Amino acid sequence: MNELTVPAPAGLQAKVLSLLARPWLQHTLLALILINAALLGLETSAAVMAVAADPIIWLDKLILTVFVVEIVLRIYAHRLSFFKDAWSLFDFIVVAIALVPASGPFAVLRALRVLRVLRVLTFVPSMKKIVGALVQSLNGMLSIAMVLGLVYYVSAVMATKLFGEAFPEWFGSLGATLYTLFQVMTLESWSMGISRPVMEQFPYAWAFFVPFILIATFTMLNLFIAVIVNAVQSMHDEEHKEEIDAKQQLQQDLVAQMQQLQAELAALRAQLPPKDST
Repeated sequence: MNELTVPAPAGLQAKVLSLLARPWLQHTLLALILINAALLGLETSAAVMAVAADPIIWLDKLILTVFVVEIVLRIYAHRLSFFKDAWSLFDFIVVAIALVPASGPFAVLRALRVLRVLRVLTFVPSMKKIVGALVQSLNGMLSIAMVLGLVYYVSAVMATKLFGEAFPEWFGSLGATLYTLFQVMTLESWSMGISRPVMEQFPYAWAFFVPFILIATFTMLNLFIAVIVNAVQSMHDEEHKEEIDAKQQLQQDLVAQMQQLQAELAALRAQLPPKDST
């Protein structure tokens, strides 16, 4: 995700930018996000709300007011650049959802106000890096998902034809088979719950289930992990590109100097008179 790029500000805009960049403010906002997360959790408890509903609701509104003021200040400081940054748009949408009225056709969106907790991602650089890596790896993950879907579909058709007549509840239709294979892929009761009952009537059914698990679960999962790790490494290399380039340039300079010294030593040796063998 892109970081905000702001032209050189002046006057009040510069002061607001300086205020927003201060560590104490960032830490305060992070603390408020965590407190707000705890409050949203407490609101799910009927016993707690029966005792302390008013303080919880009042504190939640106070924290929301702070978030709104912060967003307004960021929009004022960054102007149009604010809406060009994905993280800023994320913060804006999350806070805006919390302002939806508790009644009316959009009241269901009030349940999404718990998304405010996800603003922690904005304030913790390591989390931002992980999310950025996930976004960068979407293309690779999509390719793997397409391969997995192909394996999944072929396996479902085979299982429906092989086991559908004997086990209609699990393999009677393509949809039922897809759901059963999803359960097998997650390794949830796949052996005692599905494969062993099937093997009682089809002794060689293991020749279907074992390869399916090896391919769909272990191989594909490792490919997903590999794509994400590669994206994280790529982001790390990009962040430290200048340092890596500087080290490589230093190594090249050292090699060039050593080669120059060797050439000078060879020239000096050539100028020395030959030693008398007698």
